[in-house]
Order: sequence, then C-alpha cells, then structure tokens
Amino acid sequence: MYRATYNILFLTFLAGLLGLSEHSRIKRCFNCRSRGDLGDCKDPFPHNATTVEELRAVEALPCASGWCAKIVEGKGDDYAIATERMCLQRPPGDEEQRCAPTLFQGRRVMMCFCRGDLCNSAMTMQANSIYVLFSILGILIFKFWL
Repeated sequence: MYRATYNILFLTFLAGLLGLSEHSRIKRCFNCRSRGDLGDCKDPFPHNATTVEELRAVEALPCASGWCAKIVEGKGDDYAIATERMCLQRPPGDEEQRCAPTLFQGRRVMMCFCRGDLCNSAMTMQANSIYVLFSILGILIFKFWL
C-alpha cells in the first residue's frame, strides 16, 4: 500500500518538475512568411524544432516575451494569400491566447496569439496538456500494475 502511494507521489513530483522546466526555458517562435501555395510557412504546418533546421526560409528563433503570433492575410473571407509566423515583442494587453480577424498594418488579417515554446505552429495541443496526460497515464499504470 505504501509503495503505491510513494510511486504516485514520485510521479506527481516528476510531472511537476517537467512542468517547471517548461516554464523556465527560453521560449521560441517560428519565424517565416509564405505567399499562396508556395513556401514552407503555410498551413498545414508540419514542422517542428528538428525538421525546421533543414528549411531555408523557416527558423525557430528565441522570443524574449514568450508570445508568438500567426498572421494569415487574404481577401474577404479567403484568408489564404499570405501566412506569417513571428515573435511578439510584448504580449497582448489582456494576455489572452486567441485568434480573431483584425487590421494589421492597414490590412485585414486573421491574427492568432499564443504563449509557449513554438506555439505558432498548426498544432493545437499545448505542452502543459501533454504533461498532464502523461501524469494521469503514469498514475493509472502504476495503480493497476502494483
């Protein structure tokens, strides 16, 4: 009984350490721009920190604010002409992660803000969700294994 309790406490502690290391690390953002169907910046964006090293026009750059953006420019409801991914110099005023149509440099765009390491890819699952998922999975495995 005590062994199972200690295993659960250890896994919870380990998951907490992994979460802390994620928050203390310098965040990076994808930095690129593509027009139309050409280029590597458009959606779907299948790249990660490893595969981006092989690309010429896409970089994973350090971002001091920890906030990234993705801007999709188009005409009317067709947001498909240009895609740009970048680091924000400062977070949005309300510090909310979101996507919304807006005016940017005099153009109508769809702009998304996110906080986290390489969060301006097309992936929707955040790293914190992955840590929680693995923590729960580990607890369930040890609960039924011991």
